[in-house]
Amino acid sequence: MNVNWNDLLTALALVLIIEGILPFLAPAKLKEVYQSVQEMPEKSLRMLGLGSMVVGLILLFLI
Repeated sequence: MNVNWNDLLTALALVLIIEGILPFLAPAKLKEVYQSVQEMPEKSLRMLGLGSMVVGLILLFLI
C-alpha cells in the first residue's frame, strides 16, 4: 500500500483548522455544547459518532 503523505497531512491540517473554528469564534458556546454532550447518554453519543463516520465515508467516496 502506497501512502501519499502529502494528502494525509493536508487532510489532518484541514481537520485541525475546522476543529479550531468554534473555540476561536465562540468559546462560551463551545462550553455549552460540551456541557450538553456530557449529559447525553452513551448510546446517543455512539449513534452520533457512527452517523458522523458514515457521512464522512459517503463524502469520501463521492469525491
